[in-house]
Amino acid sequence: MRRRLVISYLLLMVLVLMALETPLAVTLATRETDRVRADRLADATRFASLGGPALRGGGPGPLDSELAAYDDLYGIAAALVDREGGTVTASVSWQPGSGTAVALDTALAGQQFSGPDSVWPWVNEPVVVAVPVTDGGEVLGAVVTATPAGKVRRTVASWWLLLTAIGLLVVLACISTAFGLAGWVLRPVTELDAVTHEIAEGDRTARVRPRLGPPELRRLAASFNNMADAVSDVMDRQRAFVAHASHQLRNPLTALRLRVEELGPSLTDDDGRAEHRLALEETDRLATLLDALLTLARAERAENQRVTVDAAEVAASRVAAWLPLARHRSVTLRLDAAAAPAYARTVPTAIDQALDALIDNAVKFSGTGEEVTVAVRPADGGIALQVRDTGPGMTASQLDQATERFWRAPDVQNVDGAGLGLTIVAVLVDASDGRLTMRQGRPRGLVAELWFPSPEEPVAGPASGDGTDGTGPAERVGSAAG
Repeated sequence: MRRRLVISYLLLMVLVLMALETPLAVTLATRETDRVRADRLADATRFASLGGPALRGGGPGPLDSELAAYDDLYGIAAALVDREGGTVTASVSWQPGSGTAVALDTALAGQQFSGPDSVWPWVNEPVVVAVPVTDGGEVLGAVVTATPAGKVRRTVASWWLLLTAIGLLVVLACISTAFGLAGWVLRPVTELDAVTHEIAEGDRTARVRPRLGPPELRRLAASFNNMADAVSDVMDRQRAFVAHASHQLRNPLTALRLRVEELGPSLTDDDGRAEHRLALEETDRLATLLDALLTLARAERAENQRVTVDAAEVAASRVAAWLPLARHRSVTLRLDAAAAPAYARTVPTAIDQALDALIDNAVKFSGTGEEVTVAVRPADGGIALQVRDTGPGMTASQLDQATERFWRAPDVQNVDGAGLGLTIVAVLVDASDGRLTMRQGRPRGLVAELWFPSPEEPVAGPASGDGTDGTGPAERVGSAAG
C-alpha cells in the first residue's frame, strides 16, 4: 500500500514538472535563438549599408575585407548577392544551401529573413539571416549570414540539462516526502496489523499507540484499543468464572460424595448397592471434570509467563510417576532420552501437565501387554517430546477433532475422562509458542509429539542429571522401573 501511495504521489509530481518545465524549455530555446538572430540582423544590416556601392558597380570596396574579418573572427559565413542571386562577394566559409536560398528569395523580395524560430539540441541547421540592400526603395541585392548553430545548441542543451537536474532533485525530494507522508499515514495501519498479530498469538496486553497518523486513523486506533480492552476483560471474566465455579463446586461435590458414601452400609439389596456404586462413580467423574476445567482456566491465564525447564528431567519424573499405574494395567512404560539436559522455554508446568495428559491417555487406551514410550530429543532448534503407544489409535477425522473441548471418540464414551485433556495440552503448548502434532502410529497406535523452543541464552548447570548424584534422567527412571 505504501508503494502505491508513493507511486501515485510521484506520478502526480512528474506530470506537474512536465507541465511546468516543457514550456520553460521551449521558451529558453526560443529566447537563445532570438538573441542570436537579433545580433545577426544587426550585423547584416550594417553590411547592407556597405553593399550599396558594390552593387552599383563600384567594386566590393571595404565590404570584402569586412566579410573576411567577420568570418575569421566569429566563424560566421556571409555573402553579398545581386538582384539576380549572383554572388558579388563572400567570406571564405560561405556555402550556399537550401536554407540560404529561401532566405535570399525573401530578402530579394524586399523583406528581412531570419530563421529558424528556435534551435533545438538535436537539429544542426545554421541560423540564417538575410537583409535586402535597397536604394531609393529599389532592391539592389541582399546580404546573407549563416551562423553555425553549435554554440546555440550547446547553450540550449545546458539549460535543458539544468532543468532536468532540477527536476530530478524535485523528484527525489518528492520521493522522500512521499515516503515520509505515506509512512505517517500508514504507520497506524502497520502498527494495527502488528498488534492484531500479537493479540492473535496470545499477547492480550498489546495495544496500538493512539497518537499516530491522521485524525481518522487515530480514532480507529483508539476504537481498536477499546475493543481489545473489552474483549480482554470478557475473556478474563470468563476464565475467572470457570476457575471460581470449578473451585467452588468442589466443596459441595465433596460433601455430596461423603453423604452418598455414608449411605452404603445401609443398603442391603444388590440393586441398591449397584446404584450406590454408580452414584459414587458419577461424583468422581464430575470431580474430574471440575479439576480439568480449573486446570484449563489456569493454563490460559499463564500464557505470557515463560520459564526454562529441563524437559528430559521432567519427562523422567512423569514417567516415574505413571509407572505404578502402567504396571497395574500391564502396560510397559519406558523413557527414551539422553542423559544430558534438554532445556526448553515454556509456560510454568506446561511440560508436566502435557505429559500427564498424554501418558494418561496412552496408558488408559492401551490394552494389556501394549507399550508406551516417552522420547526426548533436540529438533528444529528446540526440544521435542514424543509419546508413542501401540494401542488402537485414532482415525484421521478423529485426530482433527481431538483437541476440541469435551470431545470424545464414540467408541470410548464408557472410559473415564472429561474430554479436556488434549484441549489443556493444546492450550499449554500454544501459550509456550510450541507445537502439538498427532498422527497414526505404524503399524498401529498413536504418536503425539510436543515441541517447545529452546531458551535464547545457554543455561548454566551440570552436564548431566540434576547435579546431585551424577546420573541422568534416563538412568534414574530405568532404576525406578526395575
